[in-house]
Amino acid sequence: MSLGPYTYVTLSLRPESTPHVGVSFHTPGLKVRAGLLLSSPRPYLEFASHEASVHISTTGAGPVTDADLNIAREIFNAAARYLADCEQLHAEQSATKDATDPAT
Repeated sequence: MSLGPYTYVTLSLRPESTPHVGVSFHTPGLKVRAGLLLSSPRPYLEFASHEASVHISTTGAGPVTDADLNIAREIFNAAARYLADCEQLHAEQSATKDATDPAT
C-alpha cells in the first residue's frame, strides 16, 4: 500500500515533561533552503511544505559554537546518506520495472 503525499505533525504533552513536536515530510512539495540571516548574522536551514516548516539555526540564535559545527556536519553526513540511499533504491526500482515491463 502506498499513501499519497502528506506531512505529519504531532505534539506530545505529558505532565512534568518537556513537550515534544514531531514533523514528518512525505511529499514532493518539500522545499529545502539554507542561507545566512544578515541581520544577525547567523546561518539557517529550512525544510518546508504547505503544511509545516522546520527551521534550524545556531544555539540560542547566537554565534556559531563548536556544537553548532558538529550538528551541521551531522546534517551534511545524514543528507549525503539519504541521497545515496534514494539513488540506490531508485536504480533498483527502475531495474525491476524494466525487467517486468513487456517489450514494446
